Amino acid sequence: MDSYGIIGWPLGHTMSPTLHNWGFNQLGIDGEYQPYPVEPTGLASFMETVRSTPIQGLSVTIPHKQAVMAYLNHITDRAQAVGAVNTLYWDGDKLCGENTDVIGIIAPLNDLADLPQSAMVLGAGGAARAALAGFKELGIPRICISNRTEAKAAALADEFSVKAVPWEKRMDESPQLICNTTPLGMSGDFQSHTPWDASHFPEECVAYDIVYNPLRTRFLSEAEEAGCSTISGLEMFLHQGLAQFRLWTGQDMNPTAARQLLLDALRN
Repeated sequence: MDSYGIIGWPLGHTMSPTLHNWGFNQLGIDGEYQPYPVEPTGLASFMETVRSTPIQGLSVTIPHKQAVMAYLNHITDRAQAVGAVNTLYWDGDKLCGENTDVIGIIAPLNDLADLPQSAMVLGAGGAARAALAGFKELGIPRICISNRTEAKAAALADEFSVKAVPWEKRMDESPQLICNTTPLGMSGDFQSHTPWDASHFPEECVAYDIVYNPLRTRFLSEAEEAGCSTISGLEMFLHQGLAQFRLWTGQDMNPTAARQLLLDALRN
């Protein structure tokens, strides 16, 4: 049986095993996906295990997305552009790194009738990097970023050649796409929070939240009430996972059935 999994620290609840093990079962693949909690100090020895076992594929989450790059034989152009890796796969005897977060970010935007011509990314962490790289890859001409810590936004703005907007002035902009990559709205301490004032949504903009638990964050609910289109973070999670599975197996999960699986898992 081929081994797959996810590495991170601390490794909290993740729906990745649910998705990938279901995919293996549906397609008759002899594989198993499991969580591997790996402390930062244990990354080097774990990467030796990946090569010696071998482990056929890995999802990578915080805090390893950048540190793991030092242990790879090849990093895709897309992952280089993001400056982070979230997927490890083998190409012959080469251990490679890809960033399917970008694919996950882009996928639901390809379903829009018209691509937004301007976008604002809220936050400055790893997901913000993926969003910036994705929006650049799509060719959105005007992109800006805003974050509470202004220096972090300025650094990413410089790296990706976009505009940095001070957090307190973010709603002075009128982007056609607003993407929340902050934890505001996430289940737990931040669930009642939102990164955007309900009265300041630009007309007919698209509100995109990478938070998927809860499915309908305050940000998305208020955007919908303001007449905006909305995209749930579940779409990003689904499509980055589908891309990982394709890289590892060369096969495609049924996206409609996979989405329903994840919806059921969230509701339970």
